[in-house]
Amino acid sequence: MRLNELSPGIGSKSKRKRVGRGIGSGTGKTGGRGHKGQKSRAGGFHKVGFEGGQMPFQRRLPKRGFTPLHPNAIAQVRLGDLAQIDAEVIDFAALVAAKLVPSGAKTAKVFLCGKLEKKVSVSGLGVTKGAKSAIEALGGSVTMPEAPASE
Repeated sequence: MRLNELSPGIGSKSKRKRVGRGIGSGTGKTGGRGHKGQKSRAGGFHKVGFEGGQMPFQRRLPKRGFTPLHPNAIAQVRLGDLAQIDAEVIDFAALVAAKLVPSGAKTAKVFLCGKLEKKVSVSGLGVTKGAKSAIEALGGSVTMPEAPASE
């Protein structure tokens, strides 16, 4: 085999269709555009998504934007913010009282960000691995929330 003997596989390449070149070409007269109508004319086009006057698909769908229908109800709390709370046990109610979680939140999760200087006890909140190890390193304790019972 030599480079000058290489050629594409049989049937893989086809000649370009020459439209409007006489009746014997098979695509003469109308040039494959059919008879009459907007699409047969030169420059006859319509915008993308046009459906002949019917309400277009993109306008039939409800518009929601970037606001999620079911926003994530888990608030994120920094580990360093737990030092602001003066409570023996830090739970969701203590976070709400300290205004560390937004009003729409149903629960919260503590993640490792910032330094914790004092011993704290966290109960009923989600805690990341790094935050848990940082709390326990200072002698604190972490009680995870109970998983809902599946029936």
